[in-house]
Amino acid sequence: MGTGSPATPTGPRRRRDNLAKTPMDERPRNLRSMLAEAKDLSELMVDLAYASVCFGHPELATEVRALEEQMSELVHDMRAVCVKAARRPRDAGGMSSVLQVVSAIERIANAAVDIARVVTHQLGIPAELVVSLSAAEEVSHRAQVAEGSAMAQRPVGALELPVATGTRIMAIRRGRQWITGVGGDDVLMPGDALFMRGSSDGIPRIRELAGAEAWVPPEAPGEPSLSDLDRAADLLVEMKNLSEVSVDLAYSTLVLGDPGLAAQVRQLESRLDDGHDELELWVLRAAADHADPAPLRGLLHISKAAEDLGDQACQMVWLVEKGEDVHPILEIALGDSDEVVVDYAVLAGSPVDGCSLGELGLNIEPGFTVLTILRGERYLYRPRGPTVLQAGDEVIASGPEEGRGAFAALLGWNLERDPETGTDQLSPRAGALGARA
Repeated sequence: MGTGSPATPTGPRRRRDNLAKTPMDERPRNLRSMLAEAKDLSELMVDLAYASVCFGHPELATEVRALEEQMSELVHDMRAVCVKAARRPRDAGGMSSVLQVVSAIERIANAAVDIARVVTHQLGIPAELVVSLSAAEEVSHRAQVAEGSAMAQRPVGALELPVATGTRIMAIRRGRQWITGVGGDDVLMPGDALFMRGSSDGIPRIRELAGAEAWVPPEAPGEPSLSDLDRAADLLVEMKNLSEVSVDLAYSTLVLGDPGLAAQVRQLESRLDDGHDELELWVLRAAADHADPAPLRGLLHISKAAEDLGDQACQMVWLVEKGEDVHPILEIALGDSDEVVVDYAVLAGSPVDGCSLGELGLNIEPGFTVLTILRGERYLYRPRGPTVLQAGDEVIASGPEEGRGAFAALLGWNLERDPETGTDQLSPRAGALGARA
């Protein structure tokens, strides 16, 4: 982002609601609540699908299939409500935008099922891929809370997991009930299955607190069984991160209707397409050097599913790109207008340059959560405490409108309103050495 570039508020965010508090047929079935639930469900399915590959756990993959049934019922009910609501021609346009988003959410869930199918159908998960997933900036992990452990009968907030371990709880499985949007007041119970996301360095401490067996990180085979497999695995990890970013940003795009953010989603989709093509080449090269190419099938399936996630993200933002009418209920259901998403570059010499997110405490003051960091050509998705900000990083973060100026100042910018255009403009603060070229 260059000097004097306009600030980019790209959409509000909202806290996830809990999913399965009551049986499906007892929940309120208005369109707003169903859209919010479907969004949460689709994100959870993608998280669990990728985690099942990382852990090699058929149980996690089976859970994705079970959640697909819940999603199918939601999609059916949402389509029925949309058809009933579009009784007049003037309502058809708005409802068509809702139906397009519903279809994209359904296909996101289908892509998650395709990823999980690699595990359930034993299509092949090379050890090199598991090692690469475990070494990623952010990994998923599963731990079960044991009776008498440090976690049992304690509220999540009291554990301070993001600070102590660099991880956070993305979902809790309690019997047949899923809990998402886990808050500080939620009390962990013995038998709870925790699905964590964060730095792999925090996994040993997490398992210690939960009273689980020690975790042994996967190791690559001493002698690589397939040439070029490491390159393919590393590329697939990057595609995983990009696919998650694209879906997350697509939801934010719909809330505010920002064409700039829609363009970012389109760029991610293009990179996923290129990544899939490149991965096919690496896999073919690896297969040529090995008599049995069966273990490589999983790479191709996951790559195609990641590409599909990017495609569906683009389907959602297409409405914004083309200037189509977006029904107001999408903004209400998918976001909270009290928060905005901004995209700023870190200037050299700014207060955050060289500091970790944990040290900065941006989520406390000025109340912004960093969603994504673009570092060179690489996206760091949902970075956590140990991540150090560097000059030139492009930071996408969400927070309150009133904290936008303070957040920009921390990254080295003055945020000013242009009296002629009414738009916000950025200019370097004194002491900042300039943005990345």
